[in-house]
Amino acid sequence: MEWWNHLWLNEGFATWMSYQAVDSFFQKWNILLDFLENTMSTLKLDSIAGSHPIEVEIHHINEIVRIFDDIIYIKGASILQMIHSYIGAERFQIALKKYIQKYAYSNAKTEDLWVVLEEETGEPFKDFMSTWTKQPGFPIINIKHKGKGIQVEQAQFVLDGSSRAGLWDVPITLRCSSSTNKFILKHKHDNFDVCGERERGGNIWIKLNVNETGFYRVKYDKEIKTRLQNALEANEFSSMEKIGILENSLMLSISREDTLASLLCIAYTCREVADYNVLTHIQAITITVYHVSIDATPNLVADIKKLVTKILLPPTLKLGWDPKDGEGDLIVSLRETLLVSLVKLGHDHTISEGLRRFDTLIHDHNSSILSPGTRKV
Repeated sequence: MEWWNHLWLNEGFATWMSYQAVDSFFQKWNILLDFLENTMSTLKLDSIAGSHPIEVEIHHINEIVRIFDDIIYIKGASILQMIHSYIGAERFQIALKKYIQKYAYSNAKTEDLWVVLEEETGEPFKDFMSTWTKQPGFPIINIKHKGKGIQVEQAQFVLDGSSRAGLWDVPITLRCSSSTNKFILKHKHDNFDVCGERERGGNIWIKLNVNETGFYRVKYDKEIKTRLQNALEANEFSSMEKIGILENSLMLSISREDTLASLLCIAYTCREVADYNVLTHIQAITITVYHVSIDATPNLVADIKKLVTKILLPPTLKLGWDPKDGEGDLIVSLRETLLVSLVKLGHDHTISEGLRRFDTLIHDHNSSILSPGTRKV
């Protein structure tokens, strides 16, 4: 790096490459889910007033220590992941090879990377990527049908719901059921001739941010959101995309861009999912909503408790109380978490079954009726 302003070129790249390397050699580890978790945490950090740009002007050596944070490391890695997804792995690798060869044994700055990417792909990286590195924050993308295509509008996403004037050139990936599209939103709003009239019939759905590689939030209009939920119920999305949809809905609810009812509806739609990572998010989100509602909306607590119980009960019944041969530690942990949640929600059958098993154990200390993974219940 030429100067500390460009620290992210070292640290963001190192972070991104560490995940890519592990995923390349050990795909069964699903390490990119961990990358997504870190990205989602950094999206929260970058949506508050105290955030800073990826490129921070450093004028004195004493200022250096304050920039070693998740904005440099994780947001830096995340915008590389966004570019990688948008232009494709092969073109990105070719451009990256040229960049490394060109600046081997020398220093480089952020603009040098954009120039090489621009030369290789023909995309105007030098112009539009400065919007991602020189200002804090990120956009929320609003999408709705308009005529034979879609209308897309951006605004800065702020967790407290306040208004700010950030503007980005956003590389957007989009799926219309089986087809995939991509485009760059360069203005406050624009119209795009994708997912048009011929694709709006039947059960065709639209989802922005394919595989959750974009560093932005998405807000759908009522029609598109309904179809997205239908696709979610039909299991059209990967675990990564399901987690992204849940997290996106949670953040929209917190920022008052969308309703709590919408969040709970999406969680309810996912109640039959059999994936540990998705179920962990559903449990964390719904239990948090329940605890917050006790103080925030006491008149709705009873209804929210019933709904959260309905959401968490199906996966709990599938797992049962007793461990199965060959199941991993994560499933053992999930079983305990779900059962404890139902007890806290006052679910009568779970409480009575727990008491029955505890009573059996008291009278027979050698009984295996309570496994180590359920004794906390």
